[in-house]
Amino acid sequence: MKPAPFTYHRPETLAEAVRLLAELAPQDGRVLAGGQSLVPIMAFRLARPAHLIDINAVAGLDVLAVRDEILHIGARTRHAAFHRPVHDGPLGAILAGVVRHIAHYPIRLRGTFCGSVAHADPAAEWCLVATTLDAELVALGVRGERRLAARDFFRGAMATALAPDELLVETPLALLAGRCTLRFRGVQSPCR
Repeated sequence: MKPAPFTYHRPETLAEAVRLLAELAPQDGRVLAGGQSLVPIMAFRLARPAHLIDINAVAGLDVLAVRDEILHIGARTRHAAFHRPVHDGPLGAILAGVVRHIAHYPIRLRGTFCGSVAHADPAAEWCLVATTLDAELVALGVRGERRLAARDFFRGAMATALAPDELLVETPLALLAGRCTLRFRGVQSPCR
């Protein structure tokens, strides 16, 4: 199958993206970053958004940086960014370990951490990571910024507390202190 017709929008600023989402969400406007969750369900016509708001040209949403003992993961940060530890410590090792279990390489090159979290597929690895690490998710809409604990964000399978006119702009994760040991299928290895 092919997706139902839609109107494509490509904002260049975060303010423009938020404004477009506020205007188009009531008309079933959806955000597109990686598209690895949304596009397949559109192809099967399980989702038929009238408008797609592509945030790939919006500067600053691809942030992946440590500031004040927090790893800031922006809305356009691809899964592939975690193939190598993004921080020398347990959190970097955990994320690098988890990413290897997400789909296959081409999907990881395009799919985004925040997109996966916003989609809230119960099979998604990043949703489990956000919940386990008690992430505080950052949503932005025309009414301003809202911070939501992961435990309050996920409402069920493919359901979140994100308002239709809000964009998940960042998933901050606190760095984990100390050393760790990863165990997977009987194999044990140090995180560092």
